[in-house]
Amino acid sequence: MNYKSELNANKVFPILSKTADNLGLECYVVGGWVRDLLLGRPSEDIDVVVVGSGIEMAEAFAKELGRGAYIAVFRNFGTAQVRKGKIDVEFVGARKESYHRESRKPIVEDGTLADDQCRRDFTVNAMAICLNSSRYGELVDPFNGVEDLQSGIIRTPLDPDITFSDDPLRMMRAIRFATRLGFSILSDTYGAIRRNVERMDIISSERTAEELNKIMRTATPSRGLMLMDGCGLLDKVLPEIAAMKGVQKYNERAHKDIFAHTLKVLQGVADRSDDLWLRYAALFHDVGKPKTKQWDETHGWIFYNHNFVGMKMLTPIFRRLHLPLGEELKFVKKMVDLHMRPINLCDEGVTDSAIRRLLFDAGDDIDKLMILCESDITSANREKVERFANNYQLLRLKLKEIEEKDRIRNFQPPVDGIEIMRMFNIPPCATIGELKTAVKDAILDGVIPNEHDAARDFVIARAAELNLKPAENLDSTIN
Repeated sequence: MNYKSELNANKVFPILSKTADNLGLECYVVGGWVRDLLLGRPSEDIDVVVVGSGIEMAEAFAKELGRGAYIAVFRNFGTAQVRKGKIDVEFVGARKESYHRESRKPIVEDGTLADDQCRRDFTVNAMAICLNSSRYGELVDPFNGVEDLQSGIIRTPLDPDITFSDDPLRMMRAIRFATRLGFSILSDTYGAIRRNVERMDIISSERTAEELNKIMRTATPSRGLMLMDGCGLLDKVLPEIAAMKGVQKYNERAHKDIFAHTLKVLQGVADRSDDLWLRYAALFHDVGKPKTKQWDETHGWIFYNHNFVGMKMLTPIFRRLHLPLGEELKFVKKMVDLHMRPINLCDEGVTDSAIRRLLFDAGDDIDKLMILCESDITSANREKVERFANNYQLLRLKLKEIEEKDRIRNFQPPVDGIEIMRMFNIPPCATIGELKTAVKDAILDGVIPNEHDAARDFVIARAAELNLKPAENLDSTIN
């Protein structure tokens, strides 16, 4: 097969071909660009393998591109990257690798194209297209990657046990590619993951998290988690999620499999949102249930405070996985903590005060919280699902109505601490906090409107109960 016309559709490849010929270097585009070309998918990632010096090729290519080309050279790794506008090409010299068992960092030697293809992770990523003019567009596919693409199969070029033992991160990559492409993992390859799962111990948490994030960003992250479970990676990477597996039974009364439910919720969120951290909130929303499960003779299985317990579990999980501990963690915690609140506000008799408090606590994340809660409806009872869905639609209308009327989302009390100190000529003290909290609660409970003058009058009245006297020049101080 020849892909000359496909190469010429991208202005980069004729320039690469000319550069390689001028240097007398054997040169190929490899990996993801070739795979995506054959799948009919667009790809901006161009990886070039040179039989010889990849850095020499990169430097010459940058000169061919001319003014504005930027080159980054990584001599310790024998690689380089050239950028200019939308052009982004990575270069590496063909190499062969060998490994020590205690490390995934290989011993690298110069090699042939065949050596380089042997070290690739999967057959669908081991194909190469020649860029030299004499063989321009020729596909080199020693491991039948085209056939595996057509069959939708992920398998390793060489013995999968050796492949995964040498670099265990490839096991996570197998899950990622199978999930992203909708492919199956060949049984022998999948079995090798199961046999080598303990080798994940030599992989840094950062690299594991990077692959996990990529799985979570796919269109079907639930399938990725299911594949991880089937080969033992879930127990290794996310033991807290693996602990959800199994149906709880007592006196013939069963509670649904929390893991299966979680995957449905995760997929429901993924179908509605690309937000990675909302997807993580879906994954962890019931993480506290295994620790809180109890049998109650009246109510059956209960999970008292599982949202609070789950929220408290998140910091150690994020820290272990080296996931970000800033705003991202704060957001996931908020979603896990609040995910039970909306269902309790669907009753016709619910007060405006309760809705105001939900708006205040959720802030700008209220819409994401509602996506999570709506995805949390996974019952097999169709009538029940429709009833809950309708209730959530009514709640959305109530939330919109209250927000438009009272402007509660992310509101700050209209009278702040500095103004209170001036009003009563007092220094910073606990009383200031008490008065601010009283104002906030009064607005949320509908006692006073969310307006400055009403809040000011309320503070004066409440301060009188605390024997605080207004400053003599109160009006001029405030105005």
